[in-house]
Amino acid sequence: GHITVTDSSLQAQYLFLDSHDVMLDKVDMRGKYSFQYMENLEISNSVLDTKDAFWHSKNVTVTNCLVKGEYLGWYARNLRLVRCRISGTQPLCYCENLIIEDCVFASDADLAFEHSSVQATILSAVTSIINPKSGRIQCQSIGEFIHNADAKTPDDCRLCLLDAPLGQ
Repeated sequence: GHITVTDSSLQAQYLFLDSHDVMLDKVDMRGKYSFQYMENLEISNSVLDTKDAFWHSKNVTVTNCLVKGEYLGWYARNLRLVRCRISGTQPLCYCENLIIEDCVFASDADLAFEHSSVQATILSAVTSIINPKSGRIQCQSIGEFIHNADAKTPDDCRLCLLDAPLGQ
């Protein structure tokens, strides 16, 4: 079935675990392990303060939200973040087809994108990026780029500064 939640505050652990076809708008969500194993989720204009959000989820779009919490989006497929502020360590690792559009990363959003396939436009600096798998990451600046020689996958990811020509 389809679930819609608007103008609400939610506090829970494992919120919407293994659900599908969920829409949230203007929600203040606090808790842990939210939105895991979900499919077809849309969230807009919300504050999400949750550790381990979106793990193993598929087809998720988050728009105009503050997304705060460590280990955001691990193992997600088709996760799209649009005009969001992202905070918390080790975000967006092990993702497939990760799309980031016009988002801002807080200084604590470090060690991002490990083994992820990603297309990103980030309107801020990124503290650190580690072993991205493939795609293109555009941002204002990168504090540290970490590439381990023993990374599980070869990297084929282009890193670009926002003021660089798109063809570069």
